[in-house]
Amino acid sequence: MANIKIESAEQLLASESLELGRTDWLQISQERIDLFAEATGDHQWIHVDPVRAAEGPFGACIAHGYLTLSMVNLFLPDLIEVSNLAMGVNYGCDKVRFPAAVPVGSAIRGRGQIVSVEAKGAAVQATIRVTVEIEGSDRPACVVDTISRYSFKQ
Repeated sequence: MANIKIESAEQLLASESLELGRTDWLQISQERIDLFAEATGDHQWIHVDPVRAAEGPFGACIAHGYLTLSMVNLFLPDLIEVSNLAMGVNYGCDKVRFPAAVPVGSAIRGRGQIVSVEAKGAAVQATIRVTVEIEGSDRPACVVDTISRYSFKQ
């Protein structure tokens, strides 16, 4: 269930700077990392070779940065539910950063804030900053400004 529910263009337009709260924690397993490596062809040893990674700079395998970024798609519906839509589309991302690595076995969660909202013709464009937090870490794994466009039913 989403932390915040939006049901109209007017409600979304009035939500700028709104804090969306946090999602539940999600454990990052080696299996998830390996499946992402298979899907993307990125088999770098720091991700998929536990023996070599144990001797590397992180002391264990780490999640791909883009795997961490892809988890934002999982977290967004838990942060905000936009209903009464004719259509919603992912318009893109701005300012993606990966301040800290996610070691295998770590738990991550998303924290959201609506950064900006503006009318774009008949649609409403919302920029939502999602910060991917690592349990027990002061530094986030990822910070990204996601951009979505929503067309509400008339």
